[in-house]
Amino acid sequence: MDIVAAAVTHDPQPAAGGRQGGPLIVTEDADLLDDLLRLCAAAGATPEVHHGVPEPRGRWEAAPLVLVGDDAARRVYGAARRRGVVLVGRDQDDPGVWKRAVEIGADHVLMLPDGEQWLVDRIADVAEGVGRPALTVGVIGGRGGAGASTLACALAVTSAREGLRTLLVDADPLGGGLDVLLGGETAEGLRWPAFAASRGRVGGGALEESLPRLHSLRVLSWDRGDRIAVPPQAVRAVLAAARRRGGTVVVDLPRRLDDGVAEALAQLDVGLLVVPAELRAVAAAGRVASAVGMVLRDLRVAVRGPYAPGLDDREVARLLGLPLVGEVPVESGLLRPHESKSPPGASARGPLARFCKGFWERALMEASAA
Repeated sequence: MDIVAAAVTHDPQPAAGGRQGGPLIVTEDADLLDDLLRLCAAAGATPEVHHGVPEPRGRWEAAPLVLVGDDAARRVYGAARRRGVVLVGRDQDDPGVWKRAVEIGADHVLMLPDGEQWLVDRIADVAEGVGRPALTVGVIGGRGGAGASTLACALAVTSAREGLRTLLVDADPLGGGLDVLLGGETAEGLRWPAFAASRGRVGGGALEESLPRLHSLRVLSWDRGDRIAVPPQAVRAVLAAARRRGGTVVVDLPRRLDDGVAEALAQLDVGLLVVPAELRAVAAAGRVASAVGMVLRDLRVAVRGPYAPGLDDREVARLLGLPLVGEVPVESGLLRPHESKSPPGASARGPLARFCKGFWERALMEASAA
């Protein structure tokens, strides 16, 4: 059996919020140490290195992650049992490695070089202080002009006003740019084309700091260049980094489904389908829902008035066969955002902001209960 990294006894220790620092490395194997130091550098972490259990013993318990070389397993036998211990070796054919892992209470056995990417990700997680992933919500229009982008902005502005770390992601390169809708098209910071070459892991903290900050939230939008797509691998890497930072992520989605959009949908916890209450819009939204539903399990409908004869929000949801979030309030910022000097949802007392606040309260409660 070819094992790269496998669980031995229990789940790894959950990290708390805030930066946690680097791992503790215990080994006397110079070659193994060189490899582990290289992987720590790749993850942006500075480790503490010892030949055995460090003194005082509290440093063993306090380290966010402990990497024990197979050569040093016997030297840590007497250490306190804790979570977050990884036994690292090279010989996948050595059956004794499992016995040694159990004896020291390791969570995982990892073999190099095959397990390098897994270990880089794990080191970076503890260095970033990864806790609960961000609640990630996608917004998509049931037809063109449904108001999805405005609702996405209002959700993000409301989340930030409630004190949550918030990232607004513009996944529609043909939408004109959410930074424009927020009045920040000239704000300094990176846009999507800068991340087109991203692969593997993107640092969550570095991503957040690189983006424009508008209305107390971070925005990832498009520039005014010719690029209208980024590779799916880049979408996956960037959104995964955003989720690791916690708080909320709001994604404004286009109405087409390509590989990049599928990657974005795969990262969502909840999708909101914005549907004007008219028969043609409901028919168009049904096609969108069918396509999106192939990737996203939790898709809900938000209905926007005015209502055509014979329709209300519950009837629209029934026709689409989707759970109803509610009626999106009609206000000038939703229907004519270009005429407003304030971003959608900027007024905490406005009907749109109240709708968004109610949505976040329910969604966050559901996420906590899950």
